[in-house]
Amino acid sequence: MANKPPLMDLPIQTADRGFYAGFSKDVAITSKILIAALIVWAIAVPETAATILGDLNGSLLGTFSSWYIYVVALFLIVCVVLALIPRTGRLKLGLESDTPEFSNFSWFSMMFGAGIGIGMLTFATAEPMYHFATNPNVIMGESGASAADNVNNAYLWSFLHWGFSAWACYAIVGLSLAYFSYRRNLPLTIRSALTPLFGESLSGILGHIVDVVAVVATILGVAQTLGFGVEQFVSGLNRIGFGDWLIVAETGKPSTAGVITALLVIMGASTLSALSGVGKGIKWLSNINMGLSFFLLAFFLLFGSTFFGLSALVEGLVTYIIQLPKLLFTVWTSDGVDGSEAAQLASWQGGWSVFYWAWWIAFAPFVGVFLARISRGRSVREYILGAIIIPSVMCFVWFTIVGGTAIDLTLNGGAGDAISGAGQQNQLFAMLDFVLRSGLAWGMAVIVVVLLLTYLVTTADSAILIVNTINAAGAEKPSGRPHIIFWGVALSLVVGGLLIAGGVGAIQSAMVIGALPFSLVMVLMCASLVKAIVKDGMREKNGVQTVHEVE
Repeated sequence: MANKPPLMDLPIQTADRGFYAGFSKDVAITSKILIAALIVWAIAVPETAATILGDLNGSLLGTFSSWYIYVVALFLIVCVVLALIPRTGRLKLGLESDTPEFSNFSWFSMMFGAGIGIGMLTFATAEPMYHFATNPNVIMGESGASAADNVNNAYLWSFLHWGFSAWACYAIVGLSLAYFSYRRNLPLTIRSALTPLFGESLSGILGHIVDVVAVVATILGVAQTLGFGVEQFVSGLNRIGFGDWLIVAETGKPSTAGVITALLVIMGASTLSALSGVGKGIKWLSNINMGLSFFLLAFFLLFGSTFFGLSALVEGLVTYIIQLPKLLFTVWTSDGVDGSEAAQLASWQGGWSVFYWAWWIAFAPFVGVFLARISRGRSVREYILGAIIIPSVMCFVWFTIVGGTAIDLTLNGGAGDAISGAGQQNQLFAMLDFVLRSGLAWGMAVIVVVLLLTYLVTTADSAILIVNTINAAGAEKPSGRPHIIFWGVALSLVVGGLLIAGGVGAIQSAMVIGALPFSLVMVLMCASLVKAIVKDGMREKNGVQTVHEVE
């Protein structure tokens, strides 16, 4: 009601002593049991696990494809509207006296590194190359496969998957959490964002369920990202001379020994970084990988197909913005005839767009809590511009400069299938081999491997801290070093177990399954946030308190 202050106290029971002191035992123990069960299942019966996960994944993608497409459109629309409305855009995520904790560069570096950094190295080359070969426009006969008239379409679909929609998924979660945590002093955990809808009942079982769903989705979403990164990291180690034992010769995929070695390095460093906290290890690693990212991008600007890439950037961006309203709501359904145009379009959308929306949703609780954690003191408009527009543009530049070089070399530079046939995890290295002499290519491969390692560590340690924060009822600096170590080990085992069980495909299947319940939570977060902002506007007109008082 507009004449009463909003709820500013949401007690969550935590243990006051023992191993779980400071943690919600209901959330922490339940989350650990669910993740442990997945690990044991994937390792004990890998073939059965991979088959069941794959079948369930296919069923969910087919049944809920339109749901994923429409809810992601909703997230973007809500963010844009809140940023454009003058009153809501000026709202501060915190008290009027609050100022940002981090500089703009560190803020952006941490946000980009945690949100999408690994994907830049794996997909900036691979995805434009794939869409250059086939995409809905090719299926419908509007452009030719791997032809000059298909370059713009390759970027239209790459931008769709890595642009505004992706970052809106992250932004809406972070915005909701920051609004309720910093304006109303509620715990920095997922359940707090639903208080306008469910009130004090979120202190109990309902709130525990919401937070457990968020933890499971986070672990599976991050596992998906790490899975791609681990494969590329192992390929990179093989490229720079760490031995052929890292790769299975017949398939070109990482060997079991390679996966285990990579995870020991990555997760060991991640756990140590997580123990140091956001302000130290994560901040410095984020600044380092952003600097290396700019170095790598500058290399391709100087030695890559710069004019081709910049032309693709401008043309692709214009096409993307013009077609985005239509693409947001396009759902293709199969007519049941194998090989028909309708069946091909539905299959493509399920394997690409719907999969990506599920991935971003599964990744959203992690990135959202992290964005909220580092964004106190910023306005709603500044936050949305920083969390959606700037990272998207960075993605667009990477995809067109790096991926554009690969397309240009394939189309005009005589590369043939040297890049396209290298496999997703190897395409960036294959392009460097084609562009540079062997010695220089080796040196750049080393830089890519180091950059990839810093991104992997940043993503993993941020995820460990966020899971610990949710388990600790929103405590921003939860105690319990053993819990940080547990989640570091658990995340390693989830990635390793699923990679060994069925490769990245098994991780994809588990992630899609984990994303579905959290997608409903995110829809409720949108409704809750809009309700809260409208009610707070009415309270302000009536002179009623809307933010917590400084103690």
